[in-house]
Amino acid sequence: MDQFYDILKQLIRVPSVVGAEHPFFMFVKRELEEIGITVEYYDGVLVAKGTEPESGYISAHSDRHGLICTGHNEFQYAAFIAKNRADLTGTSNSEKLLHNFTSRFVDEKVQAYEPWSGTYLGLGVIKDAFLCERRNNIIFKVDGFDFLFPGTPIAFMDKLEIKDDLISAQLDNVLSVAVIIYMYHIGYRGTAFFTASEEAGKSWRFLLEWFRRFNINTKELLVLDTSPYSSLDDINNLDIVLRNRDSNAVFRSSLKNQIKNIAIEENIKYHFKDAYLKNQMRQNSTVGSLGTTELGRLIHATKGEIQGATLQVPTIGYHTVNEITSLKAVNSLITVLKRLYIDKE
Repeated sequence: MDQFYDILKQLIRVPSVVGAEHPFFMFVKRELEEIGITVEYYDGVLVAKGTEPESGYISAHSDRHGLICTGHNEFQYAAFIAKNRADLTGTSNSEKLLHNFTSRFVDEKVQAYEPWSGTYLGLGVIKDAFLCERRNNIIFKVDGFDFLFPGTPIAFMDKLEIKDDLISAQLDNVLSVAVIIYMYHIGYRGTAFFTASEEAGKSWRFLLEWFRRFNINTKELLVLDTSPYSSLDDINNLDIVLRNRDSNAVFRSSLKNQIKNIAIEENIKYHFKDAYLKNQMRQNSTVGSLGTTELGRLIHATKGEIQGATLQVPTIGYHTVNEITSLKAVNSLITVLKRLYIDKE
């Protein structure tokens, strides 16, 4: 696994703020082309193809949370700017979580970069973060960036830490990107998608456009991601997270049962997130969302012509630079993917 963690460490250092992913895409493109993978770049999605492109379809979003300069000394949460998130209503699980921990951003170091070239523009420190009810967005005060122009992306400074069988960084969703690159290194021959602007609710559109562009449908799209939980206790006995559905659609693919069977055979601990959330709501006598996923939006938009499954690693510290998961969860994710796509012969 040393090779995998070397890939992850490099990727984490490359900024990829939602809406400004181009430098990250260029880095991924180079990494894959160096090992002989064909890479095509379309609006909002980087597409990698192995020697048997129809043998698998794996997707992971490439964007990470960060800030955007919106005026002189004014910085807002990139994903929640109205042009990106016109449907911001405050009802989704991710919004509720975000609004609860604005204080966690204080004293974090951030780096500004040129959105096309990726050129480093400077280092700043977040001094305050608060929710502005009028703009329904998180507003940041940042020292050191009074020279920036509107539209400049600002990424969290990040590095991978490994301690006590846990790893931490801004894992969502660079972890999945690293997993896919590693899969190509060890023999994956199928197709992979790296999508933009998932945190702004847009990535599924870019993916759908690719499928329609080439008149391709599949029932076996596998979407990789992280999945948030409240505490270490919640994820101590959990290695991977599956879903029967999200708030948009039911997932009807043979992939789901294949993964479940592999998990049982490999002694990998799993549960279904939708069932977990329903149980939580029942215990607490609350009504909430089952969450939204890239896959659910795709299934809904295509009326089931595209189907698949999600495969996620459980994390805590969702949407922070200290998102944590276990080494065992990462190993389990890769074990499942190897069984699905490499060792199946």
